[in-house]
Amino acid sequence: MPVKRVVIFAGGDLSADYLSLLDEEDFIIGADRGALFLITHGFVPDISVGDFDSVTPDDLEHIQAGSKKTITCDPIDKDLTDSEMALDLALDTQPESILLFGVTGTRIDHTLASIQMMTRALQRQVRCSVMDSHNYITLTGSKAEICDAGYTYVSLLPLTPEVTGITLEGFQYPLVDATLKLGQSLGVSNVLSAKNGTVSIDSGLLLIIQSKD
Repeated sequence: MPVKRVVIFAGGDLSADYLSLLDEEDFIIGADRGALFLITHGFVPDISVGDFDSVTPDDLEHIQAGSKKTITCDPIDKDLTDSEMALDLALDTQPESILLFGVTGTRIDHTLASIQMMTRALQRQVRCSVMDSHNYITLTGSKAEICDAGYTYVSLLPLTPEVTGITLEGFQYPLVDATLKLGQSLGVSNVLSAKNGTVSIDSGLLLIIQSKD
């Protein structure tokens, strides 16, 4: 049965503040240490998944007892990260949107992999976003509405070699039918000039990063 939103908690940087953003109707997935984080704070994951190499055997027993369902895998003989396994499970629920916490942190390889895997959700026409204490990251292949949610900057970075037809409305630095190529920084540190802004593109994939220091 399709769900409205899936929220994934992975094992990167996590804050108890994120828990206040959960709704009763959310389908919650804990990936590895993210599952322990949820259970420790009194939440019951619908699914806990991962190799659980970042928790102790006692922690794993706690996770299994506190989750509706637990899926474990071998930490060596696997092809996917814990976050990607969680994303696959999220997409299986046919959600309207997916929100990921704990996929950023000190491991830049994991952070980049998690940002890039948002393309898989977009291919399924599912809205996907990554959030941490300083950033809110989304991805568009067509048009996106940007709301003033307390972030200072809005940066646009191409995720494909080229993004064409970029038009911005409601921004301090507007663009009209512009092109951004991978490696260019023209789209970094823009600012909303209204409560809402619009980003439209003709081709390519564009990361929209709302951020604050």
